[in-house]
Amino acid sequence: MIALIDFLFQILTLALLVRVVLSWIPHDPRNDIIQWLYRLTDPLIRPFQQLIPPLGMGIDLSPLLAFFALGILRKLIIWLLM
Repeated sequence: MIALIDFLFQILTLALLVRVVLSWIPHDPRNDIIQWLYRLTDPLIRPFQQLIPPLGMGIDLSPLLAFFALGILRKLIIWLLM
């Protein structure tokens, strides 16, 4: 069970990382895979974007906060299951 939860958090972290990298390069937001990626990661990023709006020049700290929150949540869930 713990291995499955850890795997799911790794998938979320990887998806978030891919989204960050995509924000640096031109891509087609209508692509089905891109839309799926955004649907998966939006619930992770949106709450932080509401707390801290993107800074000037397109700098968005919400993914960084989402990475941090995912790490804490992962550790908490695994600790509760042990």
